[in-house]
Amino acid sequence: MEIPVFTVDAFTNLPFKGNPAAVCLLENKLHDELYQKIAAEMNLSETAFVTKLKSTDSFCSGARFGLRWFTPTNEIALCGHATLASAAVLFYRKENTNLVVAFETLSGELQVRQHGESLVMNFPLNKPEVQDFNKFNTVLRATVGDLPIQEVCYCKTTKKLLVRLADTCDRSALTSLSPVAETLLKSETSGKVKGVIVTIKGAPALQPGYDFFSRNFAPWNGIPEDPVTGSAHTILAAYWSEKLGKKKMLAYQCSRRGGELELQLRDDGRVDIAGRAVVILQGTLDL
Repeated sequence: MEIPVFTVDAFTNLPFKGNPAAVCLLENKLHDELYQKIAAEMNLSETAFVTKLKSTDSFCSGARFGLRWFTPTNEIALCGHATLASAAVLFYRKENTNLVVAFETLSGELQVRQHGESLVMNFPLNKPEVQDFNKFNTVLRATVGDLPIQEVCYCKTTKKLLVRLADTCDRSALTSLSPVAETLLKSETSGKVKGVIVTIKGAPALQPGYDFFSRNFAPWNGIPEDPVTGSAHTILAAYWSEKLGKKKMLAYQCSRRGGELELQLRDDGRVDIAGRAVVILQGTLDL
């Protein structure tokens, strides 16, 4: 069995920036064990599997596909950058003729459309709830040390903890964080938290005008740090829109690779997440 596979850098227009994802194009579904083995072999934060829903479908002309995402250790319910990467393969490498492609996923239908040089994903908006700091003392200290915290929120849908640092913290405080994955895993063993997002208010008056910055740590899913995370921005968009009184925002995830996301809250209670993507590798898995 030969499976076409691509590596795509998402949320960037430059190779070796943004967040890399592997994308496999499948004629038919695989056994679950094989999905996981392939994802472990790719060893990227996520591997996406795009599957034809009918044998008569074509990756060049089909408008609807199945989509699943696996980290090196487990399947996940929502992934932004690997969805962007999947659409990039269909539009840029398979030259799909549709204006919009739809993916059937564990998070429902997700649509991606082309807009200029960007791809725009229509994603669910996940509003987090404010929490008592004391409930998460151990994991907070393991993540941000002694840095002052302004607010802590939790998103039950995604099992992500959002930690907003005090406005006295600048971008350098965020980029200097270096939590140890093993320490994070030991600090939270209940299964309630699967990722920690750390965020600070941006500087929209300074070019290019980022409204907020963030980083995302997810060792519970086998990802010590996710470079640029679309799913985290379904939470961040809800949080910062309320705090800033804005529906349109520009965000930057300041990992070592870094990546930029354009966010637009929709009237239907969802969020458009736009970014660019670069396909950097194409090959074949021979199984």
